[in-house]
Amino acid sequence: MRELSLHLLDIVENGLSAGASLIEMTVEEDRRADSLTISVSDNGRGMPPEKLKNPADPFITSRTVRRVGLGLSLLAAATRRCNGRLVIDSLPGKGTKVSASFQHSHIDRSPLGDVAGTLATLIMGNPDVDFAYTHRIDGNEFSLDTREIKADMPDLSLQDPAVIVHLTETIRTNLNQLAAAPSQ
Repeated sequence: MRELSLHLLDIVENGLSAGASLIEMTVEEDRRADSLTISVSDNGRGMPPEKLKNPADPFITSRTVRRVGLGLSLLAAATRRCNGRLVIDSLPGKGTKVSASFQHSHIDRSPLGDVAGTLATLIMGNPDVDFAYTHRIDGNEFSLDTREIKADMPDLSLQDPAVIVHLTETIRTNLNQLAAAPSQ
């Protein structure tokens, strides 16, 4: 995958397929420590025991439409290529946490990509799921939680195109400001 936001999308889709009603995503960039970590936690069914034995094996998948699941194996390869690692914790019936770390400055590290577009797509396409997103860069933070948005705007739908356009622009603006902010 050319962008890390696509890996983020893939991990979240796995959680949605596992019946998650809450998905928490964190992107942590520490440029001084030269690290980038992407974490996704969900409260879905967890991974099947056979998949958990070797979660990055592309030939073990819980999907029924195809026999190959490349998402985690591609992410694992991307982390190894960039002096990082993939860690997966999963408990049946409790959920899964996937954490991928990278050397931030590594020449082979894919760019983050369109995180705002990825989040907006997930929110709009999954109105019954709550999403919490936190992005930290060198001690500065931006966060978004659909539970708070729904509570603040009970008469608006997160599927309304005007709301999604505004939300996407707000996320994009905040992430750009976060990237430009001086380190704390």
